[in-house]
Amino acid sequence: MTQQAKDNAGFTLPAPVEGEQAPAAPATPAMGTAETVESLPATTGAEVDTSSRDALIGGGVLLVLFIAFFFAKNAYANMLVSKRVPPGKANASGWWLFIFLASLSTGVVLAAINAPKFMAPLIIGPLTLIGLIALVLMLLSSRK
Repeated sequence: MTQQAKDNAGFTLPAPVEGEQAPAAPATPAMGTAETVESLPATTGAEVDTSSRDALIGGGVLLVLFIAFFFAKNAYANMLVSKRVPPGKANASGWWLFIFLASLSTGVVLAAINAPKFMAPLIIGPLTLIGLIALVLMLLSSRK
């Protein structure tokens, strides 16, 4: 078998279909080979349902982030106490930081899971509002 016949032994993609034209016939194997080509059904990203798998992965990512945010909350509260902020105010400020980071990361994870569905104003709007309120309260409660 020559080098050129080896290069042509694979399958070729059909020509792109424009408009309402019928799909092209499946590709034929190279001349001189006895291989047959099986055509696989064409699937687009919209036809494959991965929502449950994506939601599970997104939930796992959020769980890991929430654990990291909890440690960041404690570190932030300890830093404020070392700067002579009363412990009660420092702890409240740490919790507001946690809520801010949690709402921000929830919005990002939801957008990564399914942007057209979760980037709706009725979902992102309240998450943004909660995050902004938590940010303002964090800054106000961290004062001496």
